[in-house]
Amino acid sequence: MARAKKKIKVFDELKGALEDALRYEKGGRVDLRVTELPPAPRKFPPREIRRIRQSLNASQARFARFLNVSANTVESWEQGTRQPQHAALKLLSIARKRPSVLLED
Repeated sequence: MARAKKKIKVFDELKGALEDALRYEKGGRVDLRVTELPPAPRKFPPREIRRIRQSLNASQARFARFLNVSANTVESWEQGTRQPQHAALKLLSIARKRPSVLLED
């Protein structure tokens, strides 16, 4: 019997959530928590990655350690054979704006 009550409760919660979503879409007042995600980091051309590394006066190997990637990866980025992905893009964005952050402990 407890199983039937649980199903009904889940259905009621789902129905209520869908009603709230519809009200929100129509511009109605709803008590929802809305979180906006920041935009994805933009892609960096090879020359920009090289410029960021040079602004830190770092070799490819040292720059790779700052970003927690291999030196071969940095070399590939700078040659344009590979593109940085996900966390590396975010770190490159930070390094472009505030290079000294990568040097902190």
